[in-house]
Amino acid sequence: MARRCHPDSLPFETTQQLDTLGEIIGQDRAVEAIRFGLSIDRPGFNVFAFGPSGHGRLTTIRHFLAHEARERGAPDGWCYVHGFTDSRRPAALRLPPGRCTELRTALHDVVEELLERLPAAFESDDYAARRHEIAEQRYGQALDVFSAVAAEAERRGLELARDGESWQLEPAEGDAPSGEPAPDRQQAQRELQPELERAVNASRALARQSRHDLSALEVHVASTVVGPRFQELCRTFQDLPAVTEYLRLAEADVLGHLELFERRQSRAEESDGDGPDRADASARARRRRDARLRRYDVNVLVDHDPAGGAPVVTEWHPTLANLVGSCGHEEREGSRRTDFTMLQPGALHRANGGYLIMEAAGLLQQAHSWDTLKRALRTDRIRMESAGDDGKAGALDPEPIPLCVKVILVGEPYQYYHLDDVDGEFAELFKVGAEFGGTMPRDAANELLYARFVATVAGREGLRPLDRPAVARVIEHSSRLTEDAQRLSADFRSISDVLREADYWAAGKGRSVVGVEDVERALAARERRFDRVREELYDNLARDVVQVATRGTNVGTVNALTVVDQAGFAFGLPARVSARVRMGGGEVLDIEREVDLGGPLHSKGVLILSGFLGGRYLPDEPLAMAASLTFEQSHGPIDGDSASLAELVAILSELAAVAVRQEIAVSGSLSQRGTVQAVGAVSEKVEGFYDVCALHGLTGSQGVVVPTVNVQHLMLRDDVVEAVRQGRFHIYAVGHVDEAIPLLCGLEAGQRGSDGLFPEGSFNRLVEDRLGSLAERRRELGHAPDGPEDGAAPDNDGAGRRRPRRPSELPR
Repeated sequence: MARRCHPDSLPFETTQQLDTLGEIIGQDRAVEAIRFGLSIDRPGFNVFAFGPSGHGRLTTIRHFLAHEARERGAPDGWCYVHGFTDSRRPAALRLPPGRCTELRTALHDVVEELLERLPAAFESDDYAARRHEIAEQRYGQALDVFSAVAAEAERRGLELARDGESWQLEPAEGDAPSGEPAPDRQQAQRELQPELERAVNASRALARQSRHDLSALEVHVASTVVGPRFQELCRTFQDLPAVTEYLRLAEADVLGHLELFERRQSRAEESDGDGPDRADASARARRRRDARLRRYDVNVLVDHDPAGGAPVVTEWHPTLANLVGSCGHEEREGSRRTDFTMLQPGALHRANGGYLIMEAAGLLQQAHSWDTLKRALRTDRIRMESAGDDGKAGALDPEPIPLCVKVILVGEPYQYYHLDDVDGEFAELFKVGAEFGGTMPRDAANELLYARFVATVAGREGLRPLDRPAVARVIEHSSRLTEDAQRLSADFRSISDVLREADYWAAGKGRSVVGVEDVERALAARERRFDRVREELYDNLARDVVQVATRGTNVGTVNALTVVDQAGFAFGLPARVSARVRMGGGEVLDIEREVDLGGPLHSKGVLILSGFLGGRYLPDEPLAMAASLTFEQSHGPIDGDSASLAELVAILSELAAVAVRQEIAVSGSLSQRGTVQAVGAVSEKVEGFYDVCALHGLTGSQGVVVPTVNVQHLMLRDDVVEAVRQGRFHIYAVGHVDEAIPLLCGLEAGQRGSDGLFPEGSFNRLVEDRLGSLAERRRELGHAPDGPEDGAAPDNDGAGRRRPRRPSELPR
């Protein structure tokens, strides 16, 4: 009736004397799978850890990762830099741990130094003198070009006039020195115009050459400042060819954009006038320059401490951006702009070279994330993607980064099996399934391990130690959670909550050690928080608003044991099952099913009754009865086949016209041959009927019928155990319907003799005789021997429906 844990069997006084655990207990199969999955270094051997929530999945994974991460060492870091050949395609650089940050700092220092030293170089006297020399040389050459044209023009009564950037030939004031008349001046203009155009073209060529010489001078002067600094950088990173190549490109780019390093205002700024407008223009120019200087930044996506080991990243919200990164934007001068410095890393970047943990539910709920993860694992590349930009991160197309990561998904069993069934790539990418069980065997060794688990939680969270009786009570509660006295629960989250609450109550009493009374107080408080519905239902039962008889007898009516399970709190609730029988074509009508309140498992149980009745009674003739079944005063959905024994007894009672004892309630699933099979929540069901009997007053003859196989599962409350021990309540175990008949109906069931008949006066003989009379009456009325009665309801069509069930789940 209840397997107790005797405190004397525990070899300690308090949990302070116990060694703490290094890993989760009771999950040997899952532990082996995770150890293998994390150790093997082959493509596709990612891990999917699945099982009930709270059963140590994350604890186990993190325990192993703590060791594996240290063994693997820190991976290389990654950074993005400006694409000097294509600004839309930032380049990815790979550097050893810690050196991405070193590169960013070093290059930043160089740029800051150039912002000071380059303007100073261009303001030197030597640079000014060389600029003046180039300007004077160009001016002298330009004078030589125009002097001949000017002299000839003067000789012919013309003069050169400048209008802005253009030159023209105009008549000189007064007569020409040669005395030529005015019409001849027009002829002179036409003749000299080609010479003037050649002079202008020559002057422009001289200007271009001058600008080229000035630019070459600027580059030469800048090179004396820029070159040594970048050469020093290249020496620092000479062991990294990709970095030195980037630095050479950056040096050339600096020399090609010297205007970004000028201190003085541009001509445009100088022409803006004075006052606030000019100040605003200067500020805008500085902002433009500072934004353009970002091209020399180093955007460090990830960098690692060389002594820190491989990264272990947990991503609870794996949106597309959180998974593979994103590109930010800014509003600049009325437009939305972006550049490589706004690229943000995702979880795959941070976990690259290490481990990434995600919840399967969160991943599958995010649009595009699951497909993107598979693509990254399949191609071994991280490509920043945006769902709204055709796979591009905004206006940029960053260079993909090579990926080497071990992904661990954590989820429920149905998620694992669903993905394996519908996604062809899943099995190739997640080759290691680690299944966590809900229970573990209950033996002396595991009870001691459970005590060490209690000690581990108490030590880790700073809780008070527990004494032996308190630990024993926790172990008993663990078995109660499994609905099996031979098992212990692996729901460590729930057990840990009990320990925390017991510590709270012990603190309230000023105790330094948690005792059994504190554990009992915690369990009682947890039950009370969810007990409102049960109290209301039991109140209705006590006042006969809901009618369940616990005394007397009744034909065709049986008290079935059911269970209500809400928010993890389960309690038993007896329900009255009634049957009516009439002449018909052998069908059993499930009223719950007909009104869409019966689930597929309940419908299956009802159909099994038809198989049993047809195979046991008058096996050579078609059944000539029609039966209807219902849960009386039930207004909600019903599922499970644990009431099928009670439903069969109700039908048989109606057929035999033999009353059923209402003081005994029934639970049991039935086979077509009458074997009584195991059900779930048997302890709660027994306690539920006991509580209702106690409400009405215990008579000493009340009790329950349960499957024999369920006796090993019982973990009853102390008050129920004591009532059974004193004979005030009874528990009867049966393995076949024939064993239940004498208990419920007061008649022996009877076995078919050599003459093919059940014994005279036996229960089964009464049933078969009634069925025989119905068959005879049906023949007298001329009904077809195997067709349904006119107007009879069709056979229940729910037999083919099934819902997924855990292998350990029992019908409730």
